[in-house]
Amino acid sequence: MSLRFSLMGPVRAWRDDEEIGLGPRQQRAVLAALLLNNGIRLSNDQLIGMVWDDPTPSAVMALRTYVYKIRKTLPELNLKSRDGGYTVRAEIVDDCRGEPLEGLRSAYFDAQRVRLGDHRLKAREDCLERELDVLELQQHVAAFPLRERPRALLMRALYLEGRQGEALDHYHRVRALLNEELGLEPGPELREVHARILGGDLTLPRRPEQLLPDLPDFTGRAEEIAQALRTLPGTVGITGMRGSGKTALATRIGHLVKRRFPDGQIFVRGRDVAGELLRAVGVENPVGDKAALWREKARGKRFLVVVDDVQDAASVRDLATPGSAMILTSVRRLNELPGVTWLEVAGLTQREAREFFAKILGPVRADAEPEQAEVLLERLSRLPHPIRVMGGRLASRPHWTIGMVLLQMERDSSLADVVPPDCTAMLAPLIEAEKQLSAPERHMLSCFARQDAEVIDSHEAARMSGAHPGEIEMVLESLAGVHLIEPLVLGRYRLPRFVRFYFGLRLHTVASPRPDQAVYTEIML
Repeated sequence: MSLRFSLMGPVRAWRDDEEIGLGPRQQRAVLAALLLNNGIRLSNDQLIGMVWDDPTPSAVMALRTYVYKIRKTLPELNLKSRDGGYTVRAEIVDDCRGEPLEGLRSAYFDAQRVRLGDHRLKAREDCLERELDVLELQQHVAAFPLRERPRALLMRALYLEGRQGEALDHYHRVRALLNEELGLEPGPELREVHARILGGDLTLPRRPEQLLPDLPDFTGRAEEIAQALRTLPGTVGITGMRGSGKTALATRIGHLVKRRFPDGQIFVRGRDVAGELLRAVGVENPVGDKAALWREKARGKRFLVVVDDVQDAASVRDLATPGSAMILTSVRRLNELPGVTWLEVAGLTQREAREFFAKILGPVRADAEPEQAEVLLERLSRLPHPIRVMGGRLASRPHWTIGMVLLQMERDSSLADVVPPDCTAMLAPLIEAEKQLSAPERHMLSCFARQDAEVIDSHEAARMSGAHPGEIEMVLESLAGVHLIEPLVLGRYRLPRFVRFYFGLRLHTVASPRPDQAVYTEIML
């Protein structure tokens, strides 16, 4: 169920597609004051000062009555008194209905009306810049003849339609108008467009559309998606072990919200994040302070930026800009980054894992062996990547059953020479994760696997590994940081089944501090 508001025209609200009655004028004024300060706590005195220019002693009781009625009408707002004030968090849309805050009268609303009018005008011109429709620009210029930005946009649109003479003539006419009305010469934007038209190098601004394709069989993660949608255009971070579907989730969220970011969507994977962002908007060889240059290029625009597999906080620090959104994925949660709402993903729920498996293998074969399918999914810790690989492998072998795969997984790896080598794809996330581990961390996971222990405490871990208890705590916390073990309570951890399976297989392969991927092409499933 979706609740949204508009402050353009009369204050209005909708629940899904049904409009909600908001009561008398002063009640709508109280709601408008809260919405204008979306996410900010307002005290009773502040609210009264916004709604009434000359409040009487009865204003306190009136405010309480209006808040009570708003709470009854809009329970989703969770409008409760906290620390002597009220806060709302809501989705506010611009439905272009008329004068902002129509019918509300106070010094505060008069000032906000001017601010919202300027905001709407800028938003309209942002839209015109993206579309560059000559007729609409001509109408806008006629309505606001002294605004230079739409004049520059109209010149650009005329030039790009092959009407260079008209574009230059428009410049001379607006120059004369500004001189006559204001005694001013055209500003830098108009002069730049004029010079570029004369030089013949005026081009359309680059609009990147780099999102990865959405996955048609994406399954689950409803709570995480809902939280992300509430957070954006803030910064969302997605953390979890390799193979848990972080990139797929970021991509799904990106496609759900991309229309809210009309200046483009940028996908970055690598350490030079600021450089890649700049290249996406046409700065081919950025030098100097790239983060500052990106903020300058993104000012006043609405980009959706997805940074996949962030390696360190420094690569994305200082890149967030007002109006734009960032979605980060990272194995480690980067707590040193301010203002990030972190979502942690692990295996799918039982229902989601069964649904996902059936999409890949086909419902007939998945439903034919429900118990065996459940066991297989548990052994894969219900992680999306190994489920996809295993389901695809079974789908390519119509004569195999799920039970056969379970038997293969239980056999000794000495039979590896008769098993196809494509299991590397399934194990790839853990192969990559192991490359990043220290020797003590690999040794600790091997000890877990050797004992076939699902849950273990730090004292038992120290006994098994022979390390000092103080050192072992650091090792365990480091492993928890990359989601290879799950912290339960202080000093107790759980080893996911798929991780235990992988390191159990490692015990039967050639020991190596940094395993070569080729070793695993002979691991049997």
